[in-house]
Amino acid sequence: MKFFMKKKMIAFCGAAAMLLPLAACGTPQSGTTDEHGKTVVNVWAWDNNLKANAKEFMKKNPNIVIKFTNAGSGKDEYQALNNALEAGSGVPDIAMIEYYAIPEYAIKGSLKNLNDYGTAKYKDFFTPGTWNAVNFNGGMYGMPVDSGPMAFYYNKEVFDKAGISEAPKTWDEFYQDAKKIKQTGSYITNDPGNAGFFNAMVWQAGGHPYSTSKDGTKVTIKLTTDKGVQKFCDFWQKMIDEGLIETKTKDSSDDWYRSIGSGEFASVISAAWAPGMFLNRAPEGAGKWRIAQMPAWNAGENVSSEYGGSSLALMSSSKNADAAYKFMEFASTNSDAIMSRVNQGGFPADLKTMSNDEFLNQTTMVNSDGDTVDYFGGEKFNAEFAEAAKHVTSKFEFLPYDVYARSVFTDTVGAAYMGQTTMKEGVKAWQDKLVEQGKIQGFTVNE
Repeated sequence: MKFFMKKKMIAFCGAAAMLLPLAACGTPQSGTTDEHGKTVVNVWAWDNNLKANAKEFMKKNPNIVIKFTNAGSGKDEYQALNNALEAGSGVPDIAMIEYYAIPEYAIKGSLKNLNDYGTAKYKDFFTPGTWNAVNFNGGMYGMPVDSGPMAFYYNKEVFDKAGISEAPKTWDEFYQDAKKIKQTGSYITNDPGNAGFFNAMVWQAGGHPYSTSKDGTKVTIKLTTDKGVQKFCDFWQKMIDEGLIETKTKDSSDDWYRSIGSGEFASVISAAWAPGMFLNRAPEGAGKWRIAQMPAWNAGENVSSEYGGSSLALMSSSKNADAAYKFMEFASTNSDAIMSRVNQGGFPADLKTMSNDEFLNQTTMVNSDGDTVDYFGGEKFNAEFAEAAKHVTSKFEFLPYDVYARSVFTDTVGAAYMGQTTMKEGVKAWQDKLVEQGKIQGFTVNE
């Protein structure tokens, strides 16, 4: 096993060496103290809402100093983190890591197993989806700080115009609604090809295309045979072939938000972190939009999945691990700390907050100008998300090199959205690349 892990690290460092060189963001080496002899915990995180948590934590723990560095979000932070790991210096004590990337860093030995801190007691504290996401091969490698249960956002004004009185309850109804909405000059939704969205949809369809053995040596990739993948591909191919979804506009671009505000896109299938983005970047949609549960594959079912979400992970190289864990535990489990982030637009990862009356009854949001906005027509939108979180199936795993997998999605599956290939052909090309990469990284890969 030691040889295997060493082999993995060599492959990992080789991959990191191909990245553009970055300085380790000026982070002092873990294990340092400041000029007053206080323990310094270095945190890399893109969520500025955590800074308020740090201030409160330091009041309660005056001998610990929390220092933040924004190394970028998602892949930008991972690039910087990989460079620091390769160099062996400048690695933070804590890194904010999205759920899909947890296995990639855990299997390379870069993260401490938090079970050593007695984290099993939190199994019933966090939602099933987030708990599953940070637990990998018997270890817990992150403390959940937010989540992204999927929901169905729809423009009631456009739906009314199309003669549709309610959100679709099944994907078949979604298909029928799409044809009616197309007649009004709008599209029911947009999807230019996004790996995160693809995985979330496959997850909701009951898919389980990836798995890793308990010893971390074997990876199974069955995208071409998994029933959930095939179910989603068949349905989405029909939508693309019939021109019922818009595939050209990059999601989260300025044009995308303009289309949300104008009603060109009549619905968005996304996660609980989206409302604040709509509020500030598509203000023209205020009052027109509503939220419902995800359409089901079978009538009468209520099944959701996670799309995004992040954890705080403790790096193995940390020399101040106990102090770092203490802050992670505070930020992720203290009720006041969690509500502080929620009040700034975050969505929680714990069940207790999701049953909080103040949280559940929220009908308005405060935009970046400080104005209170009723974006969802008086709906208790958090209650809808909390309901979705209860129905996230936990039977989904990410690849232990999912950061790489997402980087090659556009050139493979993504080509199907442009009509250059089919969804299933694109999935086959994607699987071939993932199998090849797994072998390069030293895994035994089964298909």
